[in-house]
Amino acid sequence: MSEEKTSKPGFFKNLKAEFKKCTWPKKEELAKQSALVIVISVLLGVLIAGFDWAIRLGLQAMNIVS
Repeated sequence: MSEEKTSKPGFFKNLKAEFKKCTWPKKEELAKQSALVIVISVLLGVLIAGFDWAIRLGLQAMNIVS
């Protein structure tokens, strides 16, 4: 049990040291990457909705789904 208490401060020290090693993106780069993620998400949503619509249309043509 004493090991658990002594490992917590070391954990946070190590965590802080690891965060200092990280390279964080600049504001402009972050904005571009965020916009790209949003655009790709919307495009994939439209693509999936299109497939769903086509499958439903096909099933309705075969009178499987009303």
